[in-house]
Amino acid sequence: MTRVRADQPHTPRQRALAAVSGLKAAYPASCALVHSNPLELLVATILSAQTTDARVNQVTPVVFAQMKSAADYADAKPAEIEALIHATGFFRAKTRSLIGMGKVLVEDFDGEVPRTMEELITIPGVGRKTANVILGVAFGIPGFPVDTHVGRLTNLLGIVKTRDPVKVERDVCRMVPSSDWTNLSLRLIAHGRVVCIARRPRCPACIFRSWCPSSQAADDGSVAEVSGLESAVVASP
Repeated sequence: MTRVRADQPHTPRQRALAAVSGLKAAYPASCALVHSNPLELLVATILSAQTTDARVNQVTPVVFAQMKSAADYADAKPAEIEALIHATGFFRAKTRSLIGMGKVLVEDFDGEVPRTMEELITIPGVGRKTANVILGVAFGIPGFPVDTHVGRLTNLLGIVKTRDPVKVERDVCRMVPSSDWTNLSLRLIAHGRVVCIARRPRCPACIFRSWCPSSQAADDGSVAEVSGLESAVVASP
């Protein structure tokens, strides 16, 4: 375990703010799900459950070419959508969510994706995580999506001490300015994919190795060379 010096962050709030600044310098704040409007992002996020963003991005071009409005989803036959999204897994449950999503958008929101948490979570297939993605990425409204990467990293970095996504969201949002919520989540996800990998963390290459309470890097801060890291970690614009 790394010994934290007195001049380094040692309280949860200090670590949260250090994470904001450190990640901002290392990663762009970008959503991995390819989309061109709020409806496409909503569909892609629903499809991303229990699969990778890369797999979703392989499927959605065909989906979006055929399904251009909420009404298209509402009126679709299950077999039609199942054939389009089969590769994402759990395709029957996701099909029910997409058809239900279309019906709710048409009946309750004039076919448009709503802009509040309270309204978004009334849509089939949408919980707080998905709602926060839509708010933050599609509409620029502060939201802090907590996926497995975000929950894991905020615990490893000593920012929170809970695995409950709602509590992680609550605690982090109390420590970090709302203007940073969405981008912090996106950058934590990127860091979790590139460096702080669940089964093989690259602690010696981590920007937080000097103070992270979970770091397995050497106390002298030595950095191991990590193949491909330079191309994966780019400066924020």
